[in-house]
Amino acid sequence: MIQADLNVVLPEIVLAVFAMAALMGAVYTGKDRTAPMVLWATSAVFVVLAAWIGFGGGGTQTAFGGAFIDDAFSRFAKVTILLSAAAILLLSQDYMTRHGLFRFEYPILVALAVVGMMMMVSAGDLMALYMGLELQSLSLYVVAALRRDSVRSTEAGLKYFVLGALSSGMLLYGASLVYGHAGTTLFSGIVTTATEGPISLGLLFGLVFVFAGLAFKVSAAPFHMWTPDVYEGSPTPITAFFATAPKVAAMALFARVAHDAFGGAVADWSQIVAFLSVASMFLGAIAAIGQRDIKRLMAYSSIAHMGFALMGLAAGTEAGVQAMLVYMAIYVTMNIGTFAFILSMNKDGQPVTDIDSLQMYSKVQPGRALAMLVLLFSLAGIPPLVGFFGKFYVLKAAVDADMVWLAVAGVIASVIGAFYYLRIIYFMYFGEERDALDNTITPVAWVMLMGSAAIMLVGVINLFGIEGLALAAAGSLVN
Repeated sequence: MIQADLNVVLPEIVLAVFAMAALMGAVYTGKDRTAPMVLWATSAVFVVLAAWIGFGGGGTQTAFGGAFIDDAFSRFAKVTILLSAAAILLLSQDYMTRHGLFRFEYPILVALAVVGMMMMVSAGDLMALYMGLELQSLSLYVVAALRRDSVRSTEAGLKYFVLGALSSGMLLYGASLVYGHAGTTLFSGIVTTATEGPISLGLLFGLVFVFAGLAFKVSAAPFHMWTPDVYEGSPTPITAFFATAPKVAAMALFARVAHDAFGGAVADWSQIVAFLSVASMFLGAIAAIGQRDIKRLMAYSSIAHMGFALMGLAAGTEAGVQAMLVYMAIYVTMNIGTFAFILSMNKDGQPVTDIDSLQMYSKVQPGRALAMLVLLFSLAGIPPLVGFFGKFYVLKAAVDADMVWLAVAGVIASVIGAFYYLRIIYFMYFGEERDALDNTITPVAWVMLMGSAAIMLVGVINLFGIEGLALAAAGSLVN
């Protein structure tokens, strides 16, 4: 029995053992001198594990009495998490080295955070959920404050920690209410209780508190308050990491809890998720209009995009989960390319984040400006780019679930949000003449930027087949 359980969680064990071995190896050798080797090794392990999970698994398996679930849904999320984490690690090396932040602990902390994320998306029990969530969160609190001599970075880490502790408390309180009324922490037991007649008031309150804790992790309004300050204060590669892998993990966990634990109470939680979706879409779209710092702008953009992803979840159907997974995969790809561009924004060797610095950027760097234009159009959901299909999927899922009002709200929010993306394009192509930014970009950042923009163009043919994979993943969760 133990052997069978260990086989199911083998990818997580391999990554955890690698992280601990890398930590011990770095401590007893050259510490920060080994950082580049640790970073490349970690990225390689991520890619190998993604291939292993993506091509090696099949069917649905459980371990530890149902506390850990390995199915098509978790495998889809894990591959997305691992590949995006590998891309961000490779992107970050040059920046971290130039600014004296490249310590050997950095890739190890990212690896441990990814272990937590993998645990989150496979959780089949409230205790397993919390273990994965906290392993991820504790690692992210540290990397947010990695620039120890910066007041803003320290403030970002502290805010994230304090508000993260508050959200964890809400989630634990909700979990205790759910356990008290269901008599079990297993999702399979909770869903049985939730389907036995009308859901009890105590269980409903537990559901609300659990969802509030999870909404914090996906930075959904009104639990978004940490996002702009943490995005702005953290080193840019860390911000890029926050905007990608953890969002996928938290959104997948949200779907796992909603369908596996409360699948019999869709009518109850669908209203909560729909509210979070509308609030996030409009707050993100409107608040971003006044932002002049591109990292803060991307924070509000992230809030709005999580609102769209939640729209798919609010539908409460298999098609809705499929739409959410497709949306998250596209969102991560767009963000990797966008942050590759942001990392190349330097003036006299110093990072620049003011969008005014992009005035007439197309005159100096036409290739990069064109790639960024494609990514911004895709983020805005303008057809025929891949970003449009992401929004189309979630809007269609909402309409098919008789939530036309939610789809209409999404279209309105999308139109409002297009303004701040188009403003950056206007600056790059029609702005005033300014001193040009440095003509520097690392080969890795160039590949990520151009590759992401190319995917937004070429992917319109068949979305590289992700919709089929997402459908199989959604089917394993909902059915």
